[in-house]
Amino acid sequence: MRFLVYGAGALGQALGCMLARAGHDVDLVLRRRFIEALTKDGLRVSGIFGDFAARPAMLGLLEDISEAHGLYDFILVTTKAYDTGRAVAAVASLPGCRCPVVSMQNGCGNVEQLLERFGPKRSLAARVITGFEIIVPGHVRITVSADAVHLGGAVSGPIPEAAGMLAGVIDGAGLPCRAVADIHRDLHAKLLYNCALNPLGAILGVHYGALAEDKEARAIMDQVIDETFAVITGIGGRVPWPDADSYKKVFYDRLVPITADHRPSMLQDLENGKPTEVEALLGYVSKQGRQAAAPTPACDLLAGLVRFKERRGRS
Repeated sequence: MRFLVYGAGALGQALGCMLARAGHDVDLVLRRRFIEALTKDGLRVSGIFGDFAARPAMLGLLEDISEAHGLYDFILVTTKAYDTGRAVAAVASLPGCRCPVVSMQNGCGNVEQLLERFGPKRSLAARVITGFEIIVPGHVRITVSADAVHLGGAVSGPIPEAAGMLAGVIDGAGLPCRAVADIHRDLHAKLLYNCALNPLGAILGVHYGALAEDKEARAIMDQVIDETFAVITGIGGRVPWPDADSYKKVFYDRLVPITADHRPSMLQDLENGKPTEVEALLGYVSKQGRQAAAPTPACDLLAGLVRFKERRGRS
């Protein structure tokens, strides 16, 4: 099968390497500094799912989507959430392209943009709660995983044939993946997890485990979970737990211990002077909370602090 991975950072490069190693034709749209390294030495993935390597000849390395040629079976969007609009416009510019487009991004609000531009038959989404880290250009390490990748259609209901096919291909390439009927439920569940951990860890400069070990940090995370849960239910969304307290038990007993040593991606962005995905996480909760008349004071405060640190980093 032919794949185009648009915005290939750590996740996109790892997935591209694994798909190429499994015999698929993969083009990566990525930054120039990565192209130089991959052209010379290829791409390597190591970590909890094993070791994979793709020689330079096994990958198409593109600096811009205008360099893409031919038709693809799937286009995987792995950009940061703040670049979704740009990604959608770029993919839409491909002549003759009618294949499914898959959001494999953090946060909420991404697949809705795909749906608006490409329609329900071409729009898919994935929930990824696996940690990917670029060690050096050309080497990605998979550090932790709380569950398999879940993949589904932009509209809840019967699993689209394309989603089932893609889930099987990704799983066969070495990254656990399965198709689901309601991907929005999984995206909302991940929103609970990310909003509780990522911003606070980024503000305090600590890994996830340190937050759970501190009584006052736990109190803040509890309030974020309460607010986020109320917003999700207020907008008619679903999650696998009946109430916020039920989720907190799973969160502290199972999810945090699995990822205790993980440093938030938002923290890494702040350290590198990059924009964060705060608007697709806390910003999304705050916006939806206003529409649902659900107060979000803790989320609003943390979002403001992250935005402050972003501005400081840029200046």
